[in-house]
Amino acid sequence: MPETSAAAKSVSKTAAAEVAIRRFLASSRRPVLVEPGEPPLEINAESYLLEWRAGRLIIQAWDKARTLSRRITGVQLEKPGRLELVVERFGKREGRLLLIDLERTDRAIVEHQSARWVLRELMRRALARQWPGWRIAEISAEANLEESLSPVYPRALLKKGSHGWAALLAPEDAQAANAALSFGLIWLEYLRRREPRLAVEGLLLFLPDGHQHATCLRLAWLDAARARFLVYVYTSDGAEDLVDPSDYGNLDTVLEDQRGSRAEYPPLWEALLASLAGLPGLETVPHNDGSVGLRVRGLEFARLSGSSVYFGIEKWARAQQSHLAEIEQLAFELARLRRADAADRANPIYRLQPERWMEYQVRAQIERVDATLLPWPLYTQVPALAGLDRGVLDLLAVDRTGRLAVLELKATQDIQLPLQALDYWIRVRWHLERGDFTRSGYFPGIALRPEAPRLLLIAPALEFHPTTEIILSFFRPDIEVERIGLGVEWRKEIQVAFRARGARPPVP
Repeated sequence: MPETSAAAKSVSKTAAAEVAIRRFLASSRRPVLVEPGEPPLEINAESYLLEWRAGRLIIQAWDKARTLSRRITGVQLEKPGRLELVVERFGKREGRLLLIDLERTDRAIVEHQSARWVLRELMRRALARQWPGWRIAEISAEANLEESLSPVYPRALLKKGSHGWAALLAPEDAQAANAALSFGLIWLEYLRRREPRLAVEGLLLFLPDGHQHATCLRLAWLDAARARFLVYVYTSDGAEDLVDPSDYGNLDTVLEDQRGSRAEYPPLWEALLASLAGLPGLETVPHNDGSVGLRVRGLEFARLSGSSVYFGIEKWARAQQSHLAEIEQLAFELARLRRADAADRANPIYRLQPERWMEYQVRAQIERVDATLLPWPLYTQVPALAGLDRGVLDLLAVDRTGRLAVLELKATQDIQLPLQALDYWIRVRWHLERGDFTRSGYFPGIALRPEAPRLLLIAPALEFHPTTEIILSFFRPDIEVERIGLGVEWRKEIQVAFRARGARPPVP
């Protein structure tokens, strides 16, 4: 009897799918059939067939180049201009097929969505192989902007009784793979809020093979009491392997030696420094590679590398003595346009490199940011991070007791800020434990304390992403984090609008 009931239910779902397909096609002006990873196949009355064969609903569509035939078993999603069908593929594997009306949807969007479908189905198969006995209760590659869930990353919820796991897959792209953990944590926390009766134990991450290193390093510094984390790497041929994050302990980090004596400046550089002395907003900033930059409120326009001087904004040229007046004019023009009270705030010069401008302000007013920090020495991008694409600016400072502080600056909202800050903090801690800073000539005359550095996240008060607290809540409690929200007129002067410890709400 149960088998008969199940068969009847299956036929009913399939019959409902037939009705939905015919209704969709009758109301569509430019219908196309899309299979994940394939270009859209336009259909009309002469190029498709929908019929029952031996109790199975079959759809066929064709053009001059190809033919597509699939068994329809149900409807996954129906909304205006779009019908998502459940199909049975070869080997009785479940798949998806999409009917779309191009009159309502752009073709490029359809092709882009098809590519996301490929990843979603890749994830579905991986979960079925790696987690037999668990039910895929939900799987999606759709955007959820309200919850900051990106369509770039297919996500799923596995269930078994009263237990669950969140899962997320990253596409085969280094930048996307490095960003996956942030979105995975957001997804995990969202499921826990949405499913209060389900014990969502942790997060499964599926990463492209070769792009798992950064994520595995970070996992060691997340709170094991908050969640469990498992990492699988997948290959282009469809295989997955569970990896041990502790096997990825090597750090790509470079700490340049600061003990060398300063070389004599060439005459052109000396002349430039003399002619621009007193220019508002001018600063000289040493770089990790030994070069020295000249900036106006964070925007670099000249650089000394070895004995050569270069100048420019986006395009750089090697300078001769005859260029001195031109470089001076460039500096004065930058100082005019790049002022807090500039009349034209839409000017590209005003808007360029806001993090560098913020760095200039923080350097000049560091004690307003944190009264315990020394105004000097203060290092930028030290240590240098190799192999990571970063959208934040790092400063390394020391307080009056000798404890290091990592400052992460961001002028606009960025979901990745907490984990990118963690990347830098991990490397600073690693060098501190080994005595590398003192040995390499950093913080001369200061006895550095062995405690792990503090981590300060600094941004305009309204520019912390709403998910920042969620991600910080997964940090280990022994990482001392503080968020510092700056006033809206930070280009004019540094004023602290709020401070917040860890994942706690801000306190004005």
